[in-house]
Amino acid sequence: MQYIQIKEMILEQIDGGMLLPRQKLPSERVLALSFNTTRITLREALSLLETEGRIYREDRRGWFISPLPLRYSLKETFDFTQMALSQARLPKTECLGAKCVLADQRVLALLGLAPFSTVHCLERLYYLEGRVVAYGVHYIRADCFPHLLKQDSGSTCEKNCLDHVSPFYKETQYQISARALFGLMASRLRATSGSLGLRVERIHSNQEGKKLDVEIEYWRQDAIKLEFHLSLE
Repeated sequence: MQYIQIKEMILEQIDGGMLLPRQKLPSERVLALSFNTTRITLREALSLLETEGRIYREDRRGWFISPLPLRYSLKETFDFTQMALSQARLPKTECLGAKCVLADQRVLALLGLAPFSTVHCLERLYYLEGRVVAYGVHYIRADCFPHLLKQDSGSTCEKNCLDHVSPFYKETQYQISARALFGLMASRLRATSGSLGLRVERIHSNQEGKKLDVEIEYWRQDAIKLEFHLSLE
């Protein structure tokens, strides 16, 4: 099939170092002419490369070569900045807002809260080398941390929140699923509508088993590599 051949030819150039991470590919029109094919066939090849995490698309900007994904350990407390720096990456976290809100049905169920319970809601964007790779929403029980947003409003969205809440963590439960990015999620991540993403939910509990918070992140599929090391000793 021609689209398989085109995909392999582009992949050879990536693996051979002729196409570098974050480099923009020529337009679909130019690529179609270069491969003497139709735009439909070309898009099939590009879609395969996107699914394999080798290229990514930014809305209204075109296709780019994917850099190495961030190794995301499921065994440690999530600290995006520290995780990225330990892998010689350049991280940035942008706070989009921090406020106290009524928990929606999903959050009520995840945290085992009664109807009309309030939670602290913190929104963040995560960047690597200037490229947005994830959008996260952190819901923290207001009854357990009533003064959290008054501690230090300037840094609450970033490290300050982790410093105040994580010492109480005893157990972490993960729920991970593949998701198509639409609407707000696609817009936040500058992705085209329908692009493949990864949803990561982390629910933290204290030593009594009470669920303290839940972090819900939407990642660009090519930007993350989940890791878990299990000792059999």
